[in-house]
Amino acid sequence: MQRRDFLLGAGGATLACAFPAIAASKFPARPITLYCPFTAGGATDQIMRLLASSMGKTLGQTVIVENKPGAGGTLSALVMRSAAPDGYTLTQVPIGMLRLPHMQAKKTFDPIEDFTFVCNVTGYTLGLVVPADSPFKTVADVVAFAKDKPGKLNYGSTGIAASPNLLLAEFAGLAGIELTHVPYKGDADMLMAVLGKQVDLGTGTASFAPYVNSGQLRLLATYGGKRSDDWPQVPTLKELGYDVVSESPWGIAGPKGMDPKVTEILAESIQTALQDPAVADALKRFSQPAIYVPPQKYAAWAREMYQQEKTMVDRLGLANTM
Repeated sequence: MQRRDFLLGAGGATLACAFPAIAASKFPARPITLYCPFTAGGATDQIMRLLASSMGKTLGQTVIVENKPGAGGTLSALVMRSAAPDGYTLTQVPIGMLRLPHMQAKKTFDPIEDFTFVCNVTGYTLGLVVPADSPFKTVADVVAFAKDKPGKLNYGSTGIAASPNLLLAEFAGLAGIELTHVPYKGDADMLMAVLGKQVDLGTGTASFAPYVNSGQLRLLATYGGKRSDDWPQVPTLKELGYDVVSESPWGIAGPKGMDPKVTEILAESIQTALQDPAVADALKRFSQPAIYVPPQKYAAWAREMYQQEKTMVDRLGLANTM
């Protein structure tokens, strides 16, 4: 499901101007912990910290962001299994959380059974980057080199089973080339490796935006269904002839069994935060549009995406590989 289709399918639930008063509720009565499953300093971390700060103003309580990177952004899912469903423990939900269980020989979590889905927040722009002085000026240059010297090119990603990794692996398969994967715990670490030329290529979210815009990195392609408005001169992999498309929404969830009223309070605080100029600026800076989708519709989308991810995992032969 494309990001634009997700938005339309959610009934166009973008940023409404009116929402119920929150102050009358007794929740929250203490600070809330919001897990970021990626490293500090990346786009997700920066956006989540601003989002948490704004949520705290609406809720009248501090929202504390804790980083729990690793496993392609899925480690915080394990926290949801043991946390009390009282609304005080939440996590960001990247697409990888809806994919990894299908790859595991023994599931460590089940997002449909273990989560209460609060709301969707935004979606990633994904792309392929190289250092500005790299000899690779285009995707065609990468393919030509890789075909001439199989296995000599390596690429960094945000972790095994994360979308940037699987999308580039899918591209490599379609292009008939062999690339060596070097996983990192998040975009911040991966981008430092690309900038330091520890890897030849980087595949990740638009955490690369400041480096591309400053001329330190070159963006070779994005992975959406159409060109990014931020870099209209950069082609998509699809238009280059590779049927690899992803517009990756992400949202917030808590443990299974949360009170629907608490879920609504949290969702409304996030909806309010998306109108905060500081949050809106960060989303724009990292090429992530606000895509608010309320609890029930977000949960329905997650169930649908969970099944779509199984289809992709089976197609790529990745089932029971972890």
